[in-house]
Amino acid sequence: MKKKGFIWLRAEMKAFERRTPLTPSDAARIVEHRYAVTVESSAERIFNDEEYQKAGCQIVEAGSWQSAPPNAYILGIKELPEGPSPIKQTHIYFAHVYKNQPGANAILKRFKDGSGLILDLEYLTDHKGRRVVAFGRWAGFAGAALGLDIFCHQQRDLREPYPAISKSFTSNQWTKDLTKKLSQLQNRPQIIVIGAKGRSGRGAVELFDSLNLKTTQWDIEETSRGGPFEELLDYEILVNCVFVNEKKPPFLTRQSLERRSRRLSVIADVSCDAGSPNNPLPIYEKTTHFKNPTLRLISGTPPLDLMAIDHLPSLLPAESSTDFSSQLLPHLIDLLESEELPPVWRQARDWFERNSTKTMGRIGYFPQSTSKNPHSHHQS
Repeated sequence: MKKKGFIWLRAEMKAFERRTPLTPSDAARIVEHRYAVTVESSAERIFNDEEYQKAGCQIVEAGSWQSAPPNAYILGIKELPEGPSPIKQTHIYFAHVYKNQPGANAILKRFKDGSGLILDLEYLTDHKGRRVVAFGRWAGFAGAALGLDIFCHQQRDLREPYPAISKSFTSNQWTKDLTKKLSQLQNRPQIIVIGAKGRSGRGAVELFDSLNLKTTQWDIEETSRGGPFEELLDYEILVNCVFVNEKKPPFLTRQSLERRSRRLSVIADVSCDAGSPNNPLPIYEKTTHFKNPTLRLISGTPPLDLMAIDHLPSLLPAESSTDFSSQLLPHLIDLLESEELPPVWRQARDWFERNSTKTMGRIGYFPQSTSKNPHSHHQS
């Protein structure tokens, strides 16, 4: 094995997070390049320890990354466990620390104190500023599927909230299940997808197309005039796949939802930007989760339920992981092979360096957006 850097795949701490950014088959490709891959044991991960072991990886205890050497690239998806200890390694994950999120200052301070580095997966971009790795398609697909399932549940029982989610799916299983549920409905729902041209928006439309459900598709052309948009209340299901980088008039407000003739009964907020001043749906304050997937905004007939889960691709862990890992693999190999940080990784480093210098004051420095699409999704 080459002695320079190596990959350390950590176990995820977030409840119901079954995804991985590196599959066993792609880990084997890295081993073929003569770089070591260490994998933390996980009972939750969609691929089991034995599969990684067969791929030539070393299996270690969950959470042991904290004692990994500084030349380890610690690879993950969601947030690190909280704590005061300095972080000395380079971490590759969706950190969510550059937009004034709660706890961001503390995380950046830990990296600064330990001379560590965050290479945030959200900021890996090509020479045109486009993201090179993303879960967006599967976030949109899962958000649309879950929104539709919530609607079907409402038709059976208006009073009982949608139950806790205790299992994951394949896209094939889920569409078969939804086909059966749709056949029991008297009428097919009227559906609108906002941000339909982005990765997650296309994923949402893909799900509805697979079920032969017609959708109204909005993107920047339709939203540029500014909301609130009263016509959104005429649809039964709204799937929001927009992440707005600047403050604009919201698509809906609490006041606009009070219209008597409202048909809208499910909002699936794939973008999940609760608490942000730029949130185009400032009608709720906290995200929902797998134990309580929906928040009832309005009781009555029809009720209005909102779903805002911030790691929807975990509902389709095998497919979303395989897709994401295949996008990431060439960049990981490039990172390991290169003497200097490759161009794709430099933007991520620059975001960290700009923000880590501000940990003692105001963080959230915003250079020009790396996204060419103002309607990019906000899932990881």
